[in-house]
Amino acid sequence: MRSLLSLLTRLWLLLLVVISCDSNQQPPADLVLKNTNIYTLSWPDPSSDGTPNSLAPLGPDGWRPDAQAIAITDGLITFIGSNDGVAAFIGENTKVLDLEDSYLVPGLVDGHTHVQGLGQNLDYVDLKDVATEEEAVQRVVEWARNVPEGEWIVGRGWDEGAWANNYPDKKLLSEMVPNHPVFMNSLHGFAAWGNEMALERANINIETPKPVGGDILKDENGVPTGLLLNNATDLLSGAIPPPDKEKRKSWVMAGLEEMARSGYVAIHDAGVGTELMEAFMELDEEGKLPLRVYAMIRATDEPMMKRWQTAGPYQSESNKLFVKSVKAFYDGALGSRGAKLIEDYSDRPGHRGVSGEDYGFNQDLVQNLIDAGFQVGIHAIGDAGNRETIEFLEKAAADNPQSLELRHRIEHAQVIHANDFERIGQLQLIASMQPPHAAEDKTWAEDRLGPDRILGAYAWRTLLQTGTGLVFGSDLTGSDHDIFYGLHSAISRRSKDLMPAEGWHMQEAVTEEEALRAYSSWAAYASFLEEETGKLQVGKWADITVLSIDPLESGRTNPGELLNGEVVMTIVGGEVVFEK
Repeated sequence: MRSLLSLLTRLWLLLLVVISCDSNQQPPADLVLKNTNIYTLSWPDPSSDGTPNSLAPLGPDGWRPDAQAIAITDGLITFIGSNDGVAAFIGENTKVLDLEDSYLVPGLVDGHTHVQGLGQNLDYVDLKDVATEEEAVQRVVEWARNVPEGEWIVGRGWDEGAWANNYPDKKLLSEMVPNHPVFMNSLHGFAAWGNEMALERANINIETPKPVGGDILKDENGVPTGLLLNNATDLLSGAIPPPDKEKRKSWVMAGLEEMARSGYVAIHDAGVGTELMEAFMELDEEGKLPLRVYAMIRATDEPMMKRWQTAGPYQSESNKLFVKSVKAFYDGALGSRGAKLIEDYSDRPGHRGVSGEDYGFNQDLVQNLIDAGFQVGIHAIGDAGNRETIEFLEKAAADNPQSLELRHRIEHAQVIHANDFERIGQLQLIASMQPPHAAEDKTWAEDRLGPDRILGAYAWRTLLQTGTGLVFGSDLTGSDHDIFYGLHSAISRRSKDLMPAEGWHMQEAVTEEEALRAYSSWAAYASFLEEETGKLQVGKWADITVLSIDPLESGRTNPGELLNGEVVMTIVGGEVVFEK
């Protein structure tokens, strides 16, 4: 009996070995990435105060990657684990990449972009970081040497916040560039500066009334100075001949390719009008979109809004283009004093900004899109702008409780009154915010708001503690879209020169894990794609970013090191779209 039991035991063990061997005979993968350091983000989220979950790969010595290798087949992750384990997925035709000394994270997402503008910058005068009016004009003078007389020259990037107390006028620009109409768009697009020929082409003169939600600056005689604010910028930009379809598509492709080089697998394009949507659609149909595009319909394009109200939310067969969200505008920008405040601007008594219907926010149209199943992302900067946005969404939830499931967003959520944070959490909203804004605005934001209101500005930690969702982006072209700069800004609340040394209002900083999630897994949730992407797990899309530096350990011990990081590779759906 004992020998029979022994024989049966050996046969059972042999059967287990055979079963085990069979289970390891996996179909060969298309692509294998091995010998690398992987953070899957597959463990649970940290608590609202930033404390990592007990299952996070964080020990006394710091963060440690939780995998070494990934196998990818048909655009999906089929294995994630050890170097030994991935060997079963390597076949004769498998492409194997040894990524030693690199760090793999879930594909990064820019949660608030204007990607066409990034491509357009190749055809525009770069005005970023110009310190004076004279320097900006000189750049235009140099550019004009290669432009036929009479053709428009467009510049972009002068800082309307930093220059708000000393705006330029048309005099020097007109003298130095008299034979071209010149349009100089500001860093965040809330101020425009033109020369005399540009004003003439746009029919802006002493009789031109300021539009609702905008301002045309004029001298003591009522003559336009060449500087326009908020909605008035459209008067000048609208005079520029629109690009043809192929030019627009080339701008979009150039912008997307730059985002791929920068490590992003997806973008949320915040405010897509008819022409840009056509470009995205055609590029998707042609199989040319290198990244996933979450296109947010521009609410000021009313004919387009009505078409999508009938059509409903959309996801392309390629899984590259998604139209599930509407981008509305509630107020202006803080730098140009267009953000709507509850009390007067600290540096301009009697002025509180513009918002609501005065800024082009059509409540009925936006509500119609919500009723049609669209998420709404509302641009709100000032504390009054945010409060009125909250009130609108509270009413939408009262009228239609199911609208709470649409994960509505506040784009920027920049200044919030202390009494309104809990209301945002109760509505289960998502704050779509831009860490570089805090790093860049710190030099003048407190002048606008004063020492008390500034405590409710760029308040990432306070929002997380109310249960508000968080997603990070760049707001390009207004800010640098470099992911390492974004992570550094979020963790340290310092600018690129590492100032201030102790960080700016560090009580609102996020941890290194939260920053990485806000650019990946939380961004996936904000676009309803958490089941498909955002974490590196078997069965999810193979959307992967490969970095030269450990984003978690560097972020924990020395955030300044992040500024030295590089993107090594970007993979979208198993396809390498960028390789350094």
